[in-house]
Amino acid sequence: MTSRAPAPGGGASAPSAGPTAPPPAGPARRGTAWAEGVERLREAATTEPGRLRIIGAVLAALIVLFGTVSVWEISDRAAAADDVVGRSQPLSADAASIYRSLADADTTSSSGFLLGAQEPREVRRRYEKDIANASKLLVSAAANTGGNEDSRRQITVLSEQLPRYTGLIEQARATNRQGLPLGGAYLRYANEQMTTQLLPAAQRLYESETKRLYQDHDDARSWPLASIGLGLLAVAALVWAQRRNYRHTNRVLNHGLVAATAASVVVLLWLAVGHTVARSSLSEARADGQESMKVLNDARIASLQARAGENLTLIARGAVLAEDKKSDKYDVDFTNNMKQLDAGLATALRLADDAAGRDPVSRAEDGVRQWKQRHTAAREADLKGDYEAALPLVVGDEKHKESSGAAFDTVDASLEQAVAHEQQEFTRAAQDGLGALGGLVTGAAVLVVIGAAAALLGIGRRLSEYR
Repeated sequence: MTSRAPAPGGGASAPSAGPTAPPPAGPARRGTAWAEGVERLREAATTEPGRLRIIGAVLAALIVLFGTVSVWEISDRAAAADDVVGRSQPLSADAASIYRSLADADTTSSSGFLLGAQEPREVRRRYEKDIANASKLLVSAAANTGGNEDSRRQITVLSEQLPRYTGLIEQARATNRQGLPLGGAYLRYANEQMTTQLLPAAQRLYESETKRLYQDHDDARSWPLASIGLGLLAVAALVWAQRRNYRHTNRVLNHGLVAATAASVVVLLWLAVGHTVARSSLSEARADGQESMKVLNDARIASLQARAGENLTLIARGAVLAEDKKSDKYDVDFTNNMKQLDAGLATALRLADDAAGRDPVSRAEDGVRQWKQRHTAAREADLKGDYEAALPLVVGDEKHKESSGAAFDTVDASLEQAVAHEQQEFTRAAQDGLGALGGLVTGAAVLVVIGAAAALLGIGRRLSEYR
């Protein structure tokens, strides 16, 4: 029998190795953070202290969310109301003033032309004031219109065309002083440029800025529905928590939860009442101020254009015909503008809500009636070929104090007074609306912090009973 050779080194041979043992198991694989959080929450919900902690966290989160959304929504509406008062409405009013200034400059230049080579200084000053006012307002509008591209385009058109118009007027005035009939042609061309380029651009600028005013107005009036909904939810959750506390402890009040409920209710009521008052005031500003101003501005513009048409009827002397090729164009324009003026005054009288607003409109209506009578007399004299008799009936002189020009001045002054009154009404109501939102942002932020802290303290007081 053959013997096994000894192992090297003289030792016995090692036994053969068995199967390889598996490596020791590592730590169990962890779940996601969300899954672990849900599991811990489930475990906490099995005990009353855990449930109280969950309720406290939810209540505090609801109150803070309610306050955060309230601050955001009211800040947004307060900013829109501030824009109505301090930006969009002034820009809309400036755009209307640009239109009026241009129309008045055109009317005044034709009046000065009718008065002959020796144009009265006060007429010249009025024209220069109109042009200076339009130029100043255009600069202001360009600086404050922001990203409104349509407004910028109209401002560019006005800025380019206004110097051309004033150049034509100066040519008409210089030619008229020399007694040349070409002056009338320059004046008619200037009027055509005014009515086909400048005034339409000014009208589009006014419409664009008024549209932005109405948008800001709607933004300021929109209900903060998210804030109100979250407020109701927070109050309902607090009431439920107090009812649960009563069922478990037979204690009627938990001072912390009562304080949190009171703070949330105050914020909710302040939010609802403040916004209701602001909404009412802003609606009043729009209905009793802005709408009346729009109608009055349109009426005043119609009166200015009617006056320009009346002057140009005498200046052109039938040289420019209407579309029917029979009637005098400027006399047809006068008739149409007077119809617009009548309709505008009737609407303005209906919209006026106090004597201070109605009285100037009534005076303007009386002035329009006198204007029509005097215009008819002047037109009859002109159609008979008696230009010398028609002229003083339109522009007035020492013997003809009761001219159509004097009636126009009454209408224009009355409408200016009515516009100023409605502007005051708008500003007062809009500022009241803005004031109703004042302090609400800061007050809501402070109260919700107090409410959230009170809710946590109330739950903490309950938890202390388990220690």
